[in-house]
Order: sequence, then structure tokens, then C-alpha cells
Amino acid sequence: MRYAAIGDSFTEGVGDERPDGSCRGWADRVAEGLAAGLGRPVQYANLAVRGRLLEPIVTGQLDLALAMDPLPTLITLNGGGNDMMRPGVDADRLVRLTEHAVHRCADAGVRLVLLSGADPSQRLPLGRTVHRRGVALTRAVKALSRRYDLLMVDAFNDAEVRRAAYWSPDRLHLNAAGHARVAALVLTALGHPTTPQPVEHPVVARELATEARYYREHVAPWLARRLRGRSSGDDHPAKHTGWTSVEALPTV
Repeated sequence: MRYAAIGDSFTEGVGDERPDGSCRGWADRVAEGLAAGLGRPVQYANLAVRGRLLEPIVTGQLDLALAMDPLPTLITLNGGGNDMMRPGVDADRLVRLTEHAVHRCADAGVRLVLLSGADPSQRLPLGRTVHRRGVALTRAVKALSRRYDLLMVDAFNDAEVRRAAYWSPDRLHLNAAGHARVAALVLTALGHPTTPQPVEHPVVARELATEARYYREHVAPWLARRLRGRSSGDDHPAKHTGWTSVEALPTV
């Protein structure tokens, strides 16, 4: 098993940080779970970079994945979340880009699994717009997966992971519990049934001071980057650009 993950911050693992500050994330957890389920090491690469739009994912990142020697036996693809937060996003173009990736993987003989990202919209500014776009994109990618008989893991419509306890303080990225839940969805879909650990759901009061701090610490920097034409992933390398051996572990 040689597993390569491509995508943006969701796949990189932002929000699920180890003590040294490096990202773990659902894709790392899937590699660990696959090794445990198969009972042998899995070769793993993660080419995802935070902030990436879908086009560089299905061109640059996919180019790197399909140039690896030996080739991946499995690629997971998620993208489009950053596109949906931009004005004037063309959903049909996102679907065409995804279909292009489907054809490239099929031509290379590499199995492709599609993922929809978890839905962050309940607590985001302009969340209704983000949700509406996410619904449309997820529906279209589902149709695409049926047309090409591909496995698709639908985290967007997972009601449990929408709850606040699964999200980081920035409300945009999953925390460790959220990434563990997505990993369980993926592993189960791949034939390795996995149950994530239960999560407590305390009542979270959205007080004025809390909201002000959220906008100051998270929304304002995001807007500043947009105004400067910058991305959180600028000058940020992918974490595993070559094959890394993931040993079989007892749990995800």
C-alpha cells in the first residue's frame, strides 16, 4: 500500500497539531489506520498545503503524486474549500477540475478516493453562503463519483462533525477530535471499520467579548492576507513529499 494525500489545510492536518507544532490530521491518521488494519507498514506521502485552491491541487500536487517512484496505489483528493470562500467562484469549473484529476488517475492506473471537507459554516461569517456553495459542490462531486464508480467519503454531510467540539478556535479548521472522526469515516469506507472516541459537547456561549476576540485573532488576519493577495500556504512546504514508512500501530 502506497498512499498519497493531496489537498489544502484540511488534508495537511491544520488544527490537529502535535506537541512539536507539526500537523497530524486525518490523512496521517488514515495512513496509521491502514497500517494497523493491514498489519504491515504503509508507504505514505502528504503533498497538501494550506490555503491551496483546487487548480494547483489537481495540477501541481497531482503532478508530484503521479511522478513518484513507485507510483501510489491510492490517492485521496479533497479541495475547493478555499475556492468557495472567494467571490465569484465557478462551481462548474471546480467540478471540471476534479474530473480532470479523475481521468489522470485512471490513465495512470492509480485508485482515487474523493472527499468532501467537513462543513464549517455554522459558526463562520457569511456561513450561509459557504454552506450553500458547499452543498452544491458536494452534490456535484457525488454525481461525478457515481459516474466513474469512485469511492467518495462525504464528511460535509456528517452531522456529528459539524458540532462545535470538533472545531479549532478559528472555526474553520477541525481540531484533533474532528480529524479523528474524518479519519474514521475514511478508514471505514476503505474497509477498515473504525469508531472514533466519544467527544463531550459542552454548551458554548457566544458572548460579545468572545466574538470580538475571534474577529480580531482570526477573521482580521484572514482579510488582511486577502487584501495583500497572500495565502497562509505561501512559502509553506508540503510535509511529506517522498515516501515515508508508517508502521502498524494498535489504534488510529
